Formats: sequence, structure tokens, C-alpha cells
Amino acid sequence: MFREGFVWGAGSSSYQIEGAATQDGRLDSIWDALCRRQGAIHNAETGAVACDHYNRYREDVGLMKRIGLKAYRLSIAWPRVMPTGVGPVNEKGLGFYDRLVDTLLASGIEPWITLYHWDMPQMLFERGGLLNRDFAQWFADYSAAVVDRLSDRVTRWITINEPQVFITLGYGDAKHAPALRLSFPEQLLAAHNCLLMHGRAAQIIRTRAKKKPIIGWAPVGRVDYPIDETPENIDAARTASFSFNGKHFWSNNWFGDPAILGHYPEEGLRHFAGDMPKFDPKDMDIIKQPLDFYGLNIYQGTQIKRGANGQPENVPFPPGHALTTMRWPVAPKSLYWGPRFHHERYKLPIVITENGMAGTDWVQSDGRVHDGHRIDFTRQYLLELARASADGVPVHGYFHWSIMDNFEWAEGYKERFGLIHVDYVTQKRTLKDSAYWYAEVIRTNGDHLSDTAPYLTLDAPKEAAVVIPTREAVLAASNGNGHAKHLVEAKVASRKGTTL
Repeated sequence: MFREGFVWGAGSSSYQIEGAATQDGRLDSIWDALCRRQGAIHNAETGAVACDHYNRYREDVGLMKRIGLKAYRLSIAWPRVMPTGVGPVNEKGLGFYDRLVDTLLASGIEPWITLYHWDMPQMLFERGGLLNRDFAQWFADYSAAVVDRLSDRVTRWITINEPQVFITLGYGDAKHAPALRLSFPEQLLAAHNCLLMHGRAAQIIRTRAKKKPIIGWAPVGRVDYPIDETPENIDAARTASFSFNGKHFWSNNWFGDPAILGHYPEEGLRHFAGDMPKFDPKDMDIIKQPLDFYGLNIYQGTQIKRGANGQPENVPFPPGHALTTMRWPVAPKSLYWGPRFHHERYKLPIVITENGMAGTDWVQSDGRVHDGHRIDFTRQYLLELARASADGVPVHGYFHWSIMDNFEWAEGYKERFGLIHVDYVTQKRTLKDSAYWYAEVIRTNGDHLSDTAPYLTLDAPKEAAVVIPTREAVLAASNGNGHAKHLVEAKVASRKGTTL
């Protein structure tokens, strides 16, 4: 179902899990500053402690090993490595990532490092941040420090995460750090400097890495997919995926075309005429760097058909369509069409660098976290990703978001995405049912995803095997009117105990 050597992982980011906001010389990021602003974050919560991963990383890596992760996507906290953003390296801060990388490798887990997942040093923001052209060089210097220290062991690198989000929400809507409401020309300038920082980091990695690097990036994969698989609706969805319909950054190709093809899309230039900042054409020589994979963060999608005028037309989801607690529509087909359309355009292998859902998860009276909704969500999405792979899309890996519940930016701690439940008061970790289930997905390389037998989640407490029935199993056990005659039973070889 998935290629040999397929990478099964999970991800997180530094500000969302590390905590230790003032420990060992770390200084403020723009998120620390925003969290002190009244009304900016749900319930006035902060990432100052978060999951305390900085002090509990060995325990957390142990849990990753229990799940069987082949890879872990982490990000480096720039203000931990270079507290003021430039200048001398903070040895204690960089030493944390030394220890984390060594612990991961000793556990058989490959680190995939993201250099920028939104935690810009506050002192660099005060020097203009992304509106300052020097920002790309500052980022290159920081990247060099990380690469010089870790590239004797790390080979997988991601330059930046979701530029569409941190530009739109940070510089336009003021919902995310640094919470600015800039004019659209200023946002375009920030976006251009963002592309320069990506290019400069890719150059640094390629030229300074001690082991041959595998380099990619992780933009949002905004997916428009066809309402059905007729040629006209497929064409309409493909067009919609790379088109412009307003002054915003949600068009995949505004960032993708410069990074991969070496130019801004002509339609976008026409659409943003009058707002574009002036830049040196030689900037594209920096921005366009050879990449080894195209990362995509995909959670949802939009249904598209060819309209009466021949143009793409959105098809609303029906009333009552499934939503996550983030109010994002459940759209498994996005994990087929997103990789397919992006590979068609950019001719690179695809890695799903984020996919997952926020749910209503809590530790129940039996001490377990029964998140069958997450299991079903992930299964449906992975089946579509497997279909893309079977249809010739070179899909090389999948990272579940996230490894554990964490600080969800402006939403604080009210949204839970993790495979591992975190009690933020006690810092107790509890593997959710989805973690046990994902362990079996990894063990079988996804081969059991299409089985009609019940899902088995192994290595549960008290040697129990948790059973989450498939729809087919439930129907087979019913008496025809939707009421189950009996529980679906499962026997797990070499294990004793009851099924839940």
C-alpha cells in the first residue's frame, strides 16, 4: 500500500511544547510577547511551560519509541539558540537539541528538523522583522549555527513552516504573532522576504551540512478537490488550487512557484498589480533552490465543480457535515488530490508534513483516552494518501500532527491534536487509543488500513486490546435496524485480557 521505506512520523514545534521560556538563557520570541497582550490568547494562556518538553524530553522520546515512530519532526527555537537573534550562540540552548537528537537516534527515531516554526526572536522583530531585508541574512546565520552543530547526525531538513499562515495571521489579520495589521503591499514585502529566508537557509544547508542533506519545506497545502472524478471537474479543481480570487496568500503557487520554478505566477502578478514591492530580479536566484521533497500540511479541503460559466465553483458541504473542534470540515479526499496536484505542478516527491485533527479528548474513568474519532479520521485520510501513492504520486512520508497535545497558538490549550494526552497541571502523559492504533499502522506499513476486521490497538494497559469496530463490522453485527446484537470480539495472539 505504501512504498518500502515509507517514513511514518509525528510532529511538534518548539514554542508549542518546550516551555522553559526563561531557562538556560532563552529570551523572548514574538509569541512570548503576544501572550502577554491582554485578550490575545484564549484564557490568557501562554507557552511559558506548555508540555515542559525541554525538561521531559527523555520521557517523551520514550513514548515516541513505544508508538514505534520512525521519524520525529521537531523545530528549533531560534531565541533559545541565539537569544537576541544574532551574534553568539547560546551553548546551553543549542546543547538541548544536541541531547534531543542523540536521544532520538539512540531510540531508532530519525529527527526531521524545521528551522523556523514561527518563534522569531522578539529583538529581531523590534529591528523590523520580516519587513527588514536583512532578516534573510539573520536567518541564514542562525541556520548555519544549527547546521554546523547537528548535521553530523541530522540529514532531514525543513526550512520554514506554513508561510501562508504566519504572513496572513501575523501581518494581516493580527490573530497570530506579531499581531500586525499591515497594508497589503507591506504584507507582500514580508512574504517576499520570507521566500528569501527560505532560499538562504536552503543554500546554507546544502553547502555546510556534514552529511548529505535531504531538504524540503512545509507550506500549507490548500486543497480544492473535484466533487466527482469527471475530467471537467478534475480540471476545475486543479485550476482552483493554483488560482487567485482575492488579496490573500492562500493560493498555493504564490509561494510554491518562486521556490520551485523561480518566478512569481503571472496571474498573481496581474492580480496584485499596484501592490507589489520592487525587488531585485536576482532575488529569484536565491529563492529558487533545489529541493528534495515538497512538504504539505493538509487538514481539510474544498469541493469544486466546473460552473456554468466554465470556471471553478465551490460546492458547499451538506448540512451536518462532519467538523473537527477547530470547525474544519473532515475531507479525506484532500490527501489524495493535494499531493497529486502539487506533484503534477512541481515534479517533486511529496511528504505530508502535517495532518491530524483537534478533538474532544479527556482521560476517562478507566484511565484511557478513547479517541475513536481520531482513529477514523486518520484512517480515512491515509486510505486516500495510499490511493495517491498507488496512482503514481511519489509519497515518501506522513507526519501525524501532533505527537502530543500542546499550546495551539491563539487557541491556547483548548484544542487537543495529540496522539498523547497531556494533563497541563500535572504534566502526566497518557497514550490515547489513537497512539496504540497508529503504532499498528506503522508496524504494518499501513497494510491493515483497508481491512474490514476491527481495528486492534496493541500494548494497552492491563494487556487489554482496544477494539474500535469498522462500519462494516458494526453492520455485520446488527439485526438490520441499526442496533447491535452483540459486541464485536477480537482475539489478539499472545495477549490476555478483556476487550473494550
